[in-house]
Amino acid sequence: MQRCCHLIAALAMALLVAARSIAADLPDPALTPGVINPDITQDNIDRTVCVKGWTKKVRPPAYYTNKLKKQQIRRYGYRDANPKDYEEDHLIPLSVGGHPTDPRNLWPEPRNSEWNAARKDQLEFALYKAVCRREVSLEEARHAFASNWIEAYNKYRHLFGRYGRGFAD
Repeated sequence: MQRCCHLIAALAMALLVAARSIAADLPDPALTPGVINPDITQDNIDRTVCVKGWTKKVRPPAYYTNKLKKQQIRRYGYRDANPKDYEEDHLIPLSVGGHPTDPRNLWPEPRNSEWNAARKDQLEFALYKAVCRREVSLEEARHAFASNWIEAYNKYRHLFGRYGRGFAD
């Protein structure tokens, strides 16, 4: 009986380690909970996130995100450690007022999975447009990304046809 319990415990531990080493489609909320930019509010979106070119002004430089991506791949314990297989992405996108440089808002998002960076980009564009057209509040969009962007993708997929494909500025 005792041997059986040890075997079950060892198997459970092995599964936990294996699950952590495979790149997940959602970030680990303990490492990447999502952080907002406190300078962006519902009242100023017409002067900030909804202005064409605004995100280019606040986007961190590639040398910063590339270095952070390598650190976070190790921290996340991904088995695939090739940085080219990940996009260092803002959990709460810049286009809806996510913090540009706080590491708690950035994570190495897998490029090669069902729920990859391209799918999240589609949601980012749709919610960016909906926020700027006052169809979705800034707070609602931020919460959608921070809580579970895959569920948000399914919830807001009706916006994809309206806004087509594109990228949030």
